[in-house]
Parts: sequence; C-alpha cells; structure tokens
Amino acid sequence: MALCANTGWADASPGESSPATSASPPVAESAADNPWSFSASAYTYVVPEQDDYVQPTFAADHGWLHLEARYNYEDLDTGSAWLGYNFAGGDKVTWELTPMLGGVFGETTGIAPGYEGTLGWWQLELYSEGEYVFDTDDSSENFFYTWSELTLAPLDWCYFGLALQTTALEDTDWEIEPGFLLGFQWKWASLTGYVFNPDESEPTWVVAVGLDF
Repeated sequence: MALCANTGWADASPGESSPATSASPPVAESAADNPWSFSASAYTYVVPEQDDYVQPTFAADHGWLHLEARYNYEDLDTGSAWLGYNFAGGDKVTWELTPMLGGVFGETTGIAPGYEGTLGWWQLELYSEGEYVFDTDDSSENFFYTWSELTLAPLDWCYFGLALQTTALEDTDWEIEPGFLLGFQWKWASLTGYVFNPDESEPTWVVAVGLDF
C-alpha cells in the first residue's frame, strides 16, 4: 500500500489469469454470464522504527464491473473506494487489465486514477498495481505508487518470486524497494510472506492472508 504520507506499502496478491474471451475489444464476460465474485485480504506490516499495522482490502467483480475498498493503503487511518472496468483475454499467454478511479478520504484526501493488471504464461505470472493520488488538500503531497510481483508456481499449492514497490514519499531511504515472497494456496485461501530490503539490518516484513469466494 502506498501509505505515502510517511509510511509506504502496498497491497497485492498473486492473481489468477482469465481464459480468453471473444469480445472485441476483449472484456470480462458479461454480467449475465458471470456471477458476482468476491475477494478479501489483510496484510500485516512490520516496518522498522514504525508502528505495525494491518491493511485490509475487499473487492467485488461482476462481469466488467470491479468494485474495491481499501483501508490503510494510501495512508494510515485513510480509506479509499474504487470503481473499475475489467478487460481480459489471451490463450497460452493470458492477461487481465482493470483501469480504475478512486476516491481517498481520511488523513489523506484526494482523487486517484489507478490500475491492476496480470500477465500469465505457463506457471509464471506478472502482477502489477499502481495509482497516482491527487491530494485535494495540498497538491505538493501528490504521489505515484506502484507494486509489482513476478511469481513462479511449481505446484498448485505453492508459489514464490520477486516483489518490487516504488513510491515517491515514505519513511525510508529507498524509492525503489525490492523484496522476495513465498506463498501457499489452498482452495479459496492463500497465505503469503514478503521481505523487503532484505540486505538492510532491519528489513520490512509483510504477512498476507487472502480469501476468494
């Protein structure tokens, strides 16, 4: 999560690639053919020299429609609500893209265009999400944040890979923070651990729990 007003992290979990669609331009299946699906996640952050915190996210999808709510993402004690449009396509190489627009409220207030996207091939998956927050209280606090993961799933229930986040404002000397991840999937539940800045004396640790239903 961005937490760019002096603490910075982001929420992301390995996505599942969608099958190809025949629409032109390609979009997720129509709402009539595709029932509602929901996901929820909670990321616990252990950040050096800062208070630990939890970042929850809830998302709902219905055909092309994507709805999402986040807390402690753009800043602590800050919520955001998002509306997006789902696109998907591909066969051997699958892709998903959801451009979004969000409203941010709380300690940070603003408007944020953003995106979520996934590219999958074989057992490899590249996931990225990002946003640019226009702070309506102080334009000098505008910032861009992005989080990306590259994962390999050698087994249906296990995946590992690299993570990277880039942010403009944080309580850290890094603007680009690399990390590693290891995760486990069981039916509709996942558990993922991250370590960022592993060569630092005090790296940042993140533990994420995700549910799909």
